[in-house]
Amino acid sequence: MSGIDRFEDLDAWKLCKKLCSEVYAVTSVGQFARDFELKDQFRRAAISAVANIAEGFGRAGNPEFLQFLSIARGSANEVHALIYVAVDLELINGNKGQSLLSLADRSVACITALMISIQKSNTRGPKYDS
Repeated sequence: MSGIDRFEDLDAWKLCKKLCSEVYAVTSVGQFARDFELKDQFRRAAISAVANIAEGFGRAGNPEFLQFLSIARGSANEVHALIYVAVDLELINGNKGQSLLSLADRSVACITALMISIQKSNTRGPKYDS
C-alpha cells in the first residue's frame, strides 16, 4: 500500500465513516431512538466497520490487515442486513433505506477492492521489512 501513511486516507475507511455517521443520524430520531436493542446493534456494527479498518491498518502487517478488513466487511454487511430490518419495521422510510443500502454496498465493495489489492501486492507490510 505504497503512498498511504494514515488509515484516514483510505477510501474504504472514509465510506465506512460516512455510513457510521448516517446510521447514527437515522437511529437518533423518532421510534428508532426508542428501540434500544436494534439501535445499539446497528450502531455497533457501523462502528465496527470503521474501527476494524483503522485497527488493521495499525497492525502494520498485511496478513493482519486482511483479517481486520474481513471483519470490517462483515460488519458493513451486518449494517446492510439491519437496514432491511429497520425498513421492514418502518423505522426508516424506503427512500432513506435505499440511500443507506447504496452506501453500505459501496462500503463493502471498497473494502473488498482494498483486500484484493493487498492480496495481489508483493509487500507484506512495514512490520516485516527488515
